[in-house]
Amino acid sequence: MKTRQEIKANAKEAMKQQWGTSIGAPILLGVVIGVASFIATMFMFRAPIFGALLSFAVSFFLAIPLSIGLYKVFVKIYRKESTSAGEIFQGFSVNYWRKIGGLVWMMLFYWLWSLLFIIPGIIKLFAYSMIPYILADCPNVTAREAMKLSMRMTKGYKGQIFVMYLSFIGWFLLGTLTLHILTIIFVGPYMSTTVAGYYNELKKNAIESGTISAAEFGEESSTVFEEVFTN
Repeated sequence: MKTRQEIKANAKEAMKQQWGTSIGAPILLGVVIGVASFIATMFMFRAPIFGALLSFAVSFFLAIPLSIGLYKVFVKIYRKESTSAGEIFQGFSVNYWRKIGGLVWMMLFYWLWSLLFIIPGIIKLFAYSMIPYILADCPNVTAREAMKLSMRMTKGYKGQIFVMYLSFIGWFLLGTLTLHILTIIFVGPYMSTTVAGYYNELKKNAIESGTISAAEFGEESSTVFEEVFTN
């Protein structure tokens, strides 16, 4: 397993190679969801019930697949594979309902664990943190299996993931001083690529150690080798 410093260094290098996409993909997602949410809000004044239903639809049936598509973009950026901002829409093309079910399942379980106090909720937050990446990268894996795989991948590494997020606090504080301009053009893409890197390295580590087989990711061994071990 690579160290945090190595993953962040690889992420920064990979991000610089596709800087436009790393900035453009989150902006495109924000614009699409923003416009859809604005339309739903306008309906709230004329037809409250329909507006509420439309807002719900935007949150689940639009935002979730777009977000999964964004995760896939950053996984490809970390792996130094060619991608584009428009690839966020691929979240609609493959196993659409599985993606929605996976994130809803994750949010439900995280909410249930958070009821037990803050600490168990935080622990489960990191245990489930790889679910969106699995759904994005392994379209043949079911929602429930994605949760199980995430828990197995992160076992023994939740502390490292927590420290990784902490390492960006200074960057985000600096971003606030620039009215979040720095966050948009550097810090956000940098952290997103780094988290995608953790997914990539945890997946590689799980396969190398025999914790999880390539087949459990719903892929052929040769495919996993090409996507993971060459990075």
